[in-house]
Amino acid sequence: MSSFFETSAQLTDKGVLAMLQAAIDTASAMGQPQCIVVVDQSGVVLGSFRMKGARFLSLKSALAKARTAASINAPSTAIPEHARLLISGATQGEATGLKGGLPIRFGGVLVGGVGIGSGSGDQDEEVASAALHAIGADPASSS
Repeated sequence: MSSFFETSAQLTDKGVLAMLQAAIDTASAMGQPQCIVVVDQSGVVLGSFRMKGARFLSLKSALAKARTAASINAPSTAIPEHARLLISGATQGEATGLKGGLPIRFGGVLVGGVGIGSGSGDQDEEVASAALHAIGADPASSS
């Protein structure tokens, strides 16, 4: 029977809330309102927040960043530069190579992705890293 299933890990509600709070705190400290999206390993939204003053269209890019990171189990920037437009078009904007999407892993096990949008790429990634740190997830290095 054990050949028909695997055990898996998933984020708790408390973990999602801790990630959102850490992202909000970090973005507030840097003075850059952000859109924050946390997804599970299948790209389903577990939590999102748009800070006052963040660009509303950045919710779309934050979602794409989170889903991309979860889908490829790597930072969203791991998509090769030459393929970014093609992948974005082929997925109708669901995948992106923009900076700010990081996979959420514990001991190498993928549990989801976090995407941040509305600041510069470096700001977005800094906020995403703070969200990972808040729950003790594996740090992700950018590509």
